[in-house]
Amino acid sequence: MKCSNVSAAVALAAISWQVSADERPYSADAFAQLTKAGHDVVVDVHADWCPTCRRQQPVLEGLVNSDKYKAYTILVVNFDTQAAALQQFHVVQQSTLIVFHGTDEKARATGITEASQIAALLDKGL
Repeated sequence: MKCSNVSAAVALAAISWQVSADERPYSADAFAQLTKAGHDVVVDVHADWCPTCRRQQPVLEGLVNSDKYKAYTILVVNFDTQAAALQQFHVVQQSTLIVFHGTDEKARATGITEASQIAALLDKGL
């Protein structure tokens, strides 16, 4: 790949990363409203410095943008600044994904990055 093609590929990846699924920063109010209304939610415990988190994010967003998983809303917990959320969900490590169907926790995993693994996790909430 030529240098200009590499630059174009990087630019395209950055653009597609910004066009994300229904993703928003975590707040206790948003979580409560969504889950009490019966929505499907993925709590994504993320740290910007975490290489595993950086690999998870585009995979998760790509899946949630697909027809099969479009009902999911991603709520991103900042691992470094949202200690209350970490306690609420009993999370001790970044790169943790927690799947809810309504108020029921259906599945969780830490450190998974493969599309098939994340899809299998999301399937448990459908």
